[in-house]
Amino acid sequence: MTSLHIFLGLVGGSEWIFIIIIVVLLFGGKKIPELMKGLGTGIKEFKNAAKDDTAVAPKKEEAPKE
Repeated sequence: MTSLHIFLGLVGGSEWIFIIIIVVLLFGGKKIPELMKGLGTGIKEFKNAAKDDTAVAPKKEEAPKE
């Protein structure tokens, strides 16, 4: 099991509500949509870059014969 699975398993409903309240207090209701939009854009770009990286594998170049 990864540490993410362990973390998500240990955090219950009341803890998530507490975390959400803290985030709203820190960033405010108007700033949260901007943060989520930026996070979504970043994740999308990361996935596209990872997909492009695996799709185009570097070709092995043969050593020139002398």
